[in-house]
Amino acid sequence: MRVVRHISELRPTPSTGLVPTMGALHDGHRALLRAARAENELVVASLFVNPAQFDERSDLAAYPRDEERDAAIAEAEGVDVLFAPEADELYPPDFATWVEPELTGLEGEARPGHFRGVATVCLKLFNLVRPERAYFGQKDAQQAAVLRRLVRDLNVPVEIRVLPTVRDDDGLALSSRNARLSADERSRALGLPRALHDASGADDPVAEARALLDLLHPDYVEVVDLGEALVLAAAVRVGETRLIDNVLLEGVIA
Repeated sequence: MRVVRHISELRPTPSTGLVPTMGALHDGHRALLRAARAENELVVASLFVNPAQFDERSDLAAYPRDEERDAAIAEAEGVDVLFAPEADELYPPDFATWVEPELTGLEGEARPGHFRGVATVCLKLFNLVRPERAYFGQKDAQQAAVLRRLVRDLNVPVEIRVLPTVRDDDGLALSSRNARLSADERSRALGLPRALHDASGADDPVAEARALLDLLHPDYVEVVDLGEALVLAAAVRVGETRLIDNVLLEGVIA
């Protein structure tokens, strides 16, 4: 595996799969890397904690970083190129051009500027790596919807592949943020996937999920349209940790 720090070292190649990550890799990322390895001749993974998508500086500072561990996982999963730039490589001091998705609600409302950061960095990665396919997880359903709209609206020749959420044995969706949960907080956090699962068969799944999540005081509970699928999504705070999750209502995640 080749580790690349600078844009000038990237060499776009046909039949490339891109897996954008912010590190703290877990089995959910492994699933994305394995899918990319199976479907492409070359696999590029990015390892970049994107400051532009954090609305709280404390959240950015607390984000886990362990490049040596992440690189070992990436190499074990067959990644050919690991792109691990410093922030000023992607955002030089005179950087002044941003992609502003027009959307309301959910993460866009709860985290102002978040999707501007996501859309901008992903478009930069698409332009730099020139992948045929880019891989994302269903857990970040609204992000996937934003990026599918981005490549459609801006005619970016990349297929956005969305893979099902990977969960721990207790049902909690895998996330780098889970490591912040105490044993008691994790127990309470399990109310999120349970509520979404139980509400998914209701006549009004949004109202049912809101009622089931009442004690967790959700930031939002909404239905997200992924184009070929509808998912029931919610965000809650457990202690100081904010968690998101969703379940499939109809259609196929692909």
